[in-house]
Amino acid sequence: MITLNSIAPTFKAMAFVDHNFKEVSLEEYKEKFVVLFFYPADFTFVCPTEIEDVANYKEELDSLGVEVLFVSTDTHFVHAAWHSSSPRISKITSPMIADPTHTISKAYEVLREDEGVANRATFIIDPDQKIKSIEITDEPIGRNAKEMVRKIKALIYARENPGQACPAKWEEGEENLKPGIEMVGKL
Repeated sequence: MITLNSIAPTFKAMAFVDHNFKEVSLEEYKEKFVVLFFYPADFTFVCPTEIEDVANYKEELDSLGVEVLFVSTDTHFVHAAWHSSSPRISKITSPMIADPTHTISKAYEVLREDEGVANRATFIIDPDQKIKSIEITDEPIGRNAKEMVRKIKALIYARENPGQACPAKWEEGEENLKPGIEMVGKL
């Protein structure tokens, strides 16, 4: 079962990346934060808006040392065709992983069995390959990359500052919390 702080299921799969086909594995990203960004299908409607939104944060994610892996049940050939035909998708330089056998989608428990596609799901995995954030939204609801980046910054902060926590709407540089008996009943 996929739960917070469980070890992320490993995988190897073909991907379209840098205008080439390449096998990628989760293991090659150890020691980094990784975002697994599942989406239902290529050549759809909400998906390209979400993917473009994430691509617009690529530089900031790179500066944080974060790798984004896009995953759908389409083949790597379909990913290549979509990348070459869509202005939004052509912005992507991150791997677009193919999961036509549904192995990855099943391992992360996001496969819609009756449709053969993945749900909209985002998993943030830490450098120890533990799952630190899970977000799954309904079909018509697109995700917000700005909020995803905020969560990653909070996770990095918490990792680097054990015993401290980030309150609601926390942004980098803002005050944090140090949970303890001194704070009980005072918030």
